[in-house]
This record gives sequence, C-alpha cells and structure tokens, in this order.
Amino acid sequence: MKNLIKYIVIMAFFTCIISCDTILDPIDENRLDFEFTSTDPASAEGILLNGYSRLIDQFTFIDAATDDAVNNQLNNSFKRMALGELNAQFNPTSRWNNYESILWVNKFLEIIDAGEIVWSSDQDINEMFYLRMQGEALALRGLHHFYALQAHAGVGTSGQLLGVPYIKEFIESDGNFNTPRLSFDDTVKAIMADFDAALDLLPTDYSNNASAIIPIYQQYDFNKYQVVNGSRYNLRISGRIVKALKARLALFAASPSFLNDQGYYNLAATYSSELLNTIGGISGLASNGLDYYKSYNENNDSEMIWRGTIGGPSSGIERRMFPPSVNGNGEINPSQNFVDAFPMQSGFPATVANGFDPQNPYANRDPRLAEFVVLNGSSFGGGSINTGVGGKIDRLDSIPEFSTKTGYYLKKLLRPDVRLNDDGSSVGQRHYDVYFRYTELFLIFAEAANEIGGPDQQINGMTPRQVIEAIRKRAGIAQPDNYLASIASKEAMRNLIRNERRLELSFEGHRFWDLRRWGLPLNETIRGSFFNGTSYVDLPSVENRNYPSFATYLPIPNDEVLKFPEIEQNTGW
Repeated sequence: MKNLIKYIVIMAFFTCIISCDTILDPIDENRLDFEFTSTDPASAEGILLNGYSRLIDQFTFIDAATDDAVNNQLNNSFKRMALGELNAQFNPTSRWNNYESILWVNKFLEIIDAGEIVWSSDQDINEMFYLRMQGEALALRGLHHFYALQAHAGVGTSGQLLGVPYIKEFIESDGNFNTPRLSFDDTVKAIMADFDAALDLLPTDYSNNASAIIPIYQQYDFNKYQVVNGSRYNLRISGRIVKALKARLALFAASPSFLNDQGYYNLAATYSSELLNTIGGISGLASNGLDYYKSYNENNDSEMIWRGTIGGPSSGIERRMFPPSVNGNGEINPSQNFVDAFPMQSGFPATVANGFDPQNPYANRDPRLAEFVVLNGSSFGGGSINTGVGGKIDRLDSIPEFSTKTGYYLKKLLRPDVRLNDDGSSVGQRHYDVYFRYTELFLIFAEAANEIGGPDQQINGMTPRQVIEAIRKRAGIAQPDNYLASIASKEAMRNLIRNERRLELSFEGHRFWDLRRWGLPLNETIRGSFFNGTSYVDLPSVENRNYPSFATYLPIPNDEVLKFPEIEQNTGW
C-alpha cells in the first residue's frame, strides 16, 4: 500500500469540461498537491481514472494453474506456483496491490467531499458530475475490495473465516496501514454497501434514452443530463455493471468454501435474474456469446456487460498462443482433463457407452471442443496442425517451450484471422478487454437458483434447467437435450452447471477461483494425448500438481504481515 505515489500525475484530460488554457498552465514545481487537485477538474478526474487500473480481464491465462491446461514456458509464474512454489513470498495470484487503486478512489472521494471542483459553469451539470463520479468511485472501491477478497479471504490463524482490511479513507505514504482484516461476512457487507451507495448515483446505462433516467437525475433537464451521462461514457462503470457485480459477489459469498449460505444464494439468484430480465430473460442469451472473440465487434457486443476500449490491430496474444508451425509460441496447452469435460454432441458424457470412440476421439463431440481447442489434424492460423507422429515442430514435446506438452493448443480467445508471417511481420486484428459477460450472469443465476431449490426452481420467470438448456442449445448440443431432461436432482444439476461453467468460461480466468470456492481438489494430475501414427495413446502424467492442503485459501503477502501485526495470516502460510 505504501507504494502509492504521493504527488499525483494527471492521467486524463476531458477538454469538454475544462478549457485548454487551464491544462497548459505550468504547475508549480511539477507537483500536484491536494489544494491543486481539489480545484482542478483534469487532475481530479485523473485521480478517479486511476481507479480503473488493475481491472481483471480475460487475458490472465491463470487457467494454466488448474486442471484445464499447462503452460509450456518453464519459468511461467502460474506453472511454478502449480508445481509447488506457491508461498507467502511468491504468489502470482496476489491482488494486494489493488489497495493502491482503492487509495486513489479514496483520494478522489476526499476531493468530492471538499466540493471545490467546478466541472461546469452550469450549476445543474456541475451537480450531476459530482453525483456520477462519486458513484463511480464508490463502485470501484467496492470492486477492488472484491478482487482482494477473492484472492486473500480465508481461515486465519485464529480459526475465524476472514475477509480483508476495508479501507475507506486515503492514507498518506507515512500513514498507518496497520489495519486488521474484517470477518469474511463483514467484508462482503462492506462491499455491498459501497455498491448500493453507487447504485443511487450511477445511471443504469450511459445512454441517450430519456426513459432510462434513475430517480436522482429526474429533476434535471435531459439535454444537460446527456452531457454527464450520455452514451459517450458507456465504457465506464454503470449501474448495470454494479448490479452484475453484486450477483457475482453474492454467489462467491454463498459458496461452500465460504459462508455456504442460502441467503446469499437467494441474493445472487435475485440480482442476476432481475438484470437478465432487462434483456428479455433467456431469450436475451446472445448468439455470439460462444465465439465473441473471433471479431471483437463493437457494433455487436450484446454479450458484454462490461468491456474495455477496442484497441488497434495487434497480434501479441496470438503470437504467444498460436502453434509453432504458424509462428506462435504455443504457450497454453489445454489438458486431456479439459477435453474430457466436453460431452458428446448428443449431450451425454463422453463415454464408450454413449458412443465415444477412443481412436476417433473428436468425432460427434460437443461443437465447443473444436471451437476452443486446436485438435490434432485441424486447421488453424493459416496452417494444418498435427501434434502426433509427423507433426514436426507442432508435435508433442518437439521443441521445448514451443511445442505442446499435452497434444493440444489453445484456440479460444484468439483471433483466427491473425497471421504471423515467416519474416516476423504480422497481420494483426483488433481486441478488447472483457470484464463481465452475460453468459457468466446466466450461469450465476443457474448455480444459485439450483442451490436454492433444484433444477426447476423458478425465480423471476427462469429456472436453472431453462438457462442450461439455452446455453447448450446455443453450443450445438443435439435437440431435444435428453441428457438435460434426465437430470432430476439438485446434486446432478450442480455437477452439470459446474461443467457448463467450466466450458463456457474456459480460459477467461474463472476456473482457478471456482475450484477454490467449491472446495474441489486442486492437485488433479494433468493428462495429455498423443497420436502415434495408428492410434491415440493416453499420457497419464504430463504435469503433477503440488498445491499444499491449505491452498484453498491463498496467503496474505508475507511482507505485509511482518510490517503490520494487526493483519492476520491465513492458516498454513
């Protein structure tokens, strides 16, 4: 926390709000103290925008530390962690640095409280900027505390289930950071309180729709309202996003490793279903939710609750992940464990009894398998990929830190139209960061509602069975879905929902946290598959995972615990 910069640098200027003359005035000693930042709109908003740093997107590739994949880079941090190096000094999943973002927004809230900023000479517009940006700051403070909670909640050395310190004020670099952790439940309640306060201030959506104005803004002229909350701001945190975050938080809190609480399952199901009903309920499931990453189209982002700006053409992710024969590094290798999770196209599990052929293992499978994984003999990235005998550099273990370790390469999240040329040049494509998708919200509802009352528990017009049916139908599972129809118990539906979540949200950073909140085994041995020229051979031990028994709950950074004795460490670390 002490790394917070004492003198704040301007991050962004909004010339529609302030004059260019103000921007270009020299700043005494190149320092921005509180007196200056509390009166200068550009520097104040720059502080708020620091709160948008450290948002978690889909490109973490933390899945290589789960049963879904391995990373072929020997020094990859997630690989090292999964192989046994995880400790309180080395934890690549730590989010303790999110407290820096929290301190930024707390500084901004001090500026709001001072009330000296003039965002606009128009009094009404000025008031609305105060309201909206205060809402942004409160929402971001709650979100960053959630990130820290997800990564550091656990049973402390006292035996109590603990959350994290909840920081609601700016602390100077020489201030007192020796703040004890709240209980887990109190941390959740504090995050919810910030989210609820934000909802009173944030527009549901940044739009030019007069009928969508929330009560606090209804007293203002609509043309002025658009200046503050119009569609130009639609990538900032909004009321819709906060409602989705509340559902995610409630499901996390309700999970078996934490509170295992029906009350929070009820909240998760209610929050998610209410928001889903604003897009038509189950009929609003986006058709491109399965493969949105193939185009990252800003004009067709109905799958997105929250995303980042679409960047210029790039190929960095593809260069890391494409197979080596098409000039990639082949970094993430999906596991046979993951491949086995895909059912047959009939919807039934992939067993011999259900038509699975071990020597033709990809035939008649769930179409998502070929969408998400580069299979032996498939075409991708402008080439034909063979991971078995005759596969040259694509062959399993052909070239260290380039070739696959499992017999598979990653396809999901990659633009198939990127080209990596032999001369080192590339044809890049546009991408954007994803922070929350509607498919995740549908799965939050299905999981929570099933835990409340089973497969056919109806909440706000939807049931878990209906949601899973729609998701599997979109995926290409044969209809009618007789396997889904055969599910009768809460326990069987729980397993199916968890598997659908594993597939639909794969390689987007969810599996690592899901295994922990569900209390599932962390040390499943990673398996692979090799085609020897005549048959497929199972590779039973590609990578042996070595998490300690207490790794369901991850550590507080050791240096924080040493410096601040009020911060209690999680058990075992």
